[in-house]
Amino acid sequence: MKLGFLGAGAITSAIVTGLNSPGTDDRSIVLSPRNASVASDLARRFPRVSVASSNQQVLDECESVVVAVRPQIAQSVLSELRFLPGHNVISVVSGFSVERLSGLVAPATKVTRAVPLPSAARRGSPTAIYPCDPGTVELFAQLGAAFAIDSEIEFDALCTATATMAAHFAFAANAASWLTRHGIPEAKARDYIARLYAGLAQTSLDEPERSFQSLAAGHATRGGTNEQVLTHLTAHGVWERFSEALDGVMRRVTAGSK
Repeated sequence: MKLGFLGAGAITSAIVTGLNSPGTDDRSIVLSPRNASVASDLARRFPRVSVASSNQQVLDECESVVVAVRPQIAQSVLSELRFLPGHNVISVVSGFSVERLSGLVAPATKVTRAVPLPSAARRGSPTAIYPCDPGTVELFAQLGAAFAIDSEIEFDALCTATATMAAHFAFAANAASWLTRHGIPEAKARDYIARLYAGLAQTSLDEPERSFQSLAAGHATRGGTNEQVLTHLTAHGVWERFSEALDGVMRRVTAGSK
């Protein structure tokens, strides 16, 4: 079975790279020619990947199609194409609800939303999926972990959570910058902080039965330095401001889906 991609940007590149890693299925992949440099590079790197002459050719050759174009052009791109009733449409377009997508890809009726992350290239992406479709779940499970969601509002909430990635790196950047101000070479400070946080992330995966609150408490020894930093941030309303920022993103995400 062939898998097609409409759009050949960063997320398409990550998915295709992950699907060509050892341990994944051996399906053929057909890419849109919209981003010629990315598409040709992927076809050069992976024997099972080819580039179509047009978006319509992708649809003509593939039963399952991942829509991965920018939200600003999604409507114009999809409205020009001829979908068939048997097409399985998987959208990674931000802000387009299943209802809105269904109107653009009719007469295709099998429409699923997914939000894979760049870590799909390393088969480490948690991917939210709505509605639950076994084939889509199986596809993205190969790229990390698939999270089938029961409602679109829950899907939008998981999409909102992905807006914390830049803040994570900014938090790490501030910790590393603090180290450099205290004499640690920049490269060494970056490596130290990266490994520090990587270890913490691995702990949360290794101990799934423990909540994040429990892990925070376990790392905040009474009277210790971790407790001091946590108490300071809490007293200054950092977590309330963080929650407010997510609420703002959620309003934006849900408004765009209507």
